[in-house]
Amino acid sequence: MKVFINKNVLESIVTNTNPYLEKRDLSAITSHIYICAKDGVLNIKATDYEIGLAYKLSNAKIVDDGVATANGKKLLDIIKSLKDEDVLLETMNNYLYIKQKNSKYKLPMYKFEDFPEFPTIQNKAKFDIDAVMLGRSLKKILPSIDNNNPKFELTGAMLDIKDGYINIVGTDTKRLSIFKFETQTQNEFSLIIPKKAIHEMQKLFFDKIEIYYDENILIAQSANFEFFTKLINGKYPDYNKVIPKELKTKIMLNRDKISEGIKTISMLSDTIKITIATESITFESIIEDNSEAKTTIEYTTGVQDEISIGVRNKFMLDFLNSIEDDEFEFGFNDNHLAFLLTSKELQTVIMPINL
Repeated sequence: MKVFINKNVLESIVTNTNPYLEKRDLSAITSHIYICAKDGVLNIKATDYEIGLAYKLSNAKIVDDGVATANGKKLLDIIKSLKDEDVLLETMNNYLYIKQKNSKYKLPMYKFEDFPEFPTIQNKAKFDIDAVMLGRSLKKILPSIDNNNPKFELTGAMLDIKDGYINIVGTDTKRLSIFKFETQTQNEFSLIIPKKAIHEMQKLFFDKIEIYYDENILIAQSANFEFFTKLINGKYPDYNKVIPKELKTKIMLNRDKISEGIKTISMLSDTIKITIATESITFESIIEDNSEAKTTIEYTTGVQDEISIGVRNKFMLDFLNSIEDDEFEFGFNDNHLAFLLTSKELQTVIMPINL
């Protein structure tokens, strides 16, 4: 193989594929990036078996067809050190050479035949959805997804496709977020996308993309790349049971003022007591030692009976950072029961801390 390619293009692709590599076992073929030059197209792939990403480039200058593999992290470190000029990738005697003028690097290759095959869209249903909207929706509920839960299904986001709308749901059992958007749907079904895959989808879902799926795999294809992720098999909890059906009190609050009050207390404490009175809102730290932080803002809420709740700062801030509107709705029943934050299509149910 002998290929000339723009340094910045190569660096961008190798950077984007690095999260897909096996990091723990460097002897595995999946710790390597797969590079194939054939029929005027340069293919670059990476996968850890759970997720995968492949790029197709037609603007690289292919002198000789061929296949190579290289440790993804080492290859990225080398490319970053090079100047903004074309780079030569060349294979000789089971090594990949990376050359640029007077600089030359050599990396050992593994057997490219051992590199895993990517899944195909054959026999998979097409998911007709606006990929940009899907990426935006997943981002809003991402903070609520659990990172490490024995119930594996809770480490992903559920897409619950209904007649005429889709609910995208994430929970860590202490809070639950739902983003609902109306769209044409053909079939009612649900699937669970792993959190790691969602992080990567944020970087990719901004163009015209076709999405395919079955019970085990989701595949996204554009003109330039192909992405896949294994889906989580499991029974997602009935999230509708968590959402309060009725609310005794509903208050419209200002996003920036509430965010400022919480951040003021966050310097000392990661949990907070919020007291909502008729003409003010007070934020107080919840700390076991004798230190204290407290601030009050003037704000007309209109409540007749004072409301006090304890909550983790992060839960509130994650919601506030996910919304665009200046105001949001705070729904409350009792300080021992879950309360509801709402802004347009996004709802977050949060379990309070006992005061």
